Amino acid sequence: MMQPTVPATAEQKCDDPVDLPDRDLTERETASAWGRDRSALRTCEGRRAAAVEASRPQP
Repeated sequence: MMQPTVPATAEQKCDDPVDLPDRDLTERETASAWGRDRSALRTCEGRRAAAVEASRPQP
């Protein structure tokens, strides 16, 4: 049985969220940045994990 080929980049861990600026953020800026970073990280990790799982031999 032929297994799908997964690009090497799909097996790499997703980047960590970007560092915040060295200044106080407003509540709105904090919530917005946190939400965007977490959403992007979850999406990236989900795609990466699915690609890796799809490339593994199935029992």
